[in-house]
Amino acid sequence: MLKVGDKLPAGSLQEFVEVEGNGCTIGPNTFDVEKSSAGKTVAIFGLPGAFTPTCSAKHVPGYIEQAGALKASGVDEVWCVSVNDAFVMGAWGREQKTLDKVRMMADGSADFTKATGLTFDLTSRGMGVRSQRYSMLVKDGVVRSLNIEAPGKFEVSDAQTLLAQAKAL
Repeated sequence: MLKVGDKLPAGSLQEFVEVEGNGCTIGPNTFDVEKSSAGKTVAIFGLPGAFTPTCSAKHVPGYIEQAGALKASGVDEVWCVSVNDAFVMGAWGREQKTLDKVRMMADGSADFTKATGLTFDLTSRGMGVRSQRYSMLVKDGVVRSLNIEAPGKFEVSDAQTLLAQAKAL
């Protein structure tokens, strides 16, 4: 399992891009995790699924609300990672109004999530393998803080906790 001091695992995530530019086309675009985090401080939060109750009502809204404060504390980008496809993450981002605040990064086949060791098996609930709920600060591809929730909890992966950690870096 990923821990503080580890490099993010190699791999890619997809993001549904709304506006063509900077080498990106409209629609799903694939981003290399190592290249996308190089030279940056990135706040990453993972969650079980788009449009699910806690994720939609608390987790994403908290990061939208704190995006400016996170950036003021030295965070270059905020990523939401979920085991959903880029189309679903794009639609959820539009619904949550994440544009220019939170990048909605899709891990459709759970490859990145499996590589981090942060999987959560929801097969018995018809959802398959998903991501645990977590947050982390990553500086130049290296994990500087990591907050993993206990199953069914939302206590340590919230935006306020990560903001306090970003301020302390």
